[in-house]
Amino acid sequence: MLRPVNPKRHKVSGACFAIIASRYNTQYVDAMLRAARAELKRAGAGQIRVIRVPGAYEIPVVAARLARGASARNSDAPPGAALSAIICLGVILRGETVHAAHIGEAVSRALMDIQVRYELPIIHEVLLLENEAQARARCLGRKHNRGAEAAQTALQMANVMRQEL
Repeated sequence: MLRPVNPKRHKVSGACFAIIASRYNTQYVDAMLRAARAELKRAGAGQIRVIRVPGAYEIPVVAARLARGASARNSDAPPGAALSAIICLGVILRGETVHAAHIGEAVSRALMDIQVRYELPIIHEVLLLENEAQARARCLGRKHNRGAEAAQTALQMANVMRQEL
């Protein structure tokens, strides 16, 4: 069941975020990207870097490069300190074969591994959907936009990771 986007306002003054967005299924991904950027700007993000990749399968390698670079630049700081979070946006629509499921599983596993390895929040909104109706419901509306939800999660995780754990 879809739940409306929670209008809570999180503040992260000056925090830096990266968004990796697939070009495949552009109509849906672009809508999520717009919503994510708007949410981060509203919260006071200092920098929002957007990197476009051909498809969902290419998202993890860019996430790993960003996470590793953030860690290397701040060797005295906790890993990933330069970035508060990386948001990954993509839409995979199932077809007649299992190819979409393989892509979705590989991307999910890789993003989880990167997040744990670099101790940097990787927000996973690479959606594996059955059809375009599901994509429209989750990506094109304001009420249920997964891009806005991804940004809200990134903001919450930025605040969690700033705390001494």
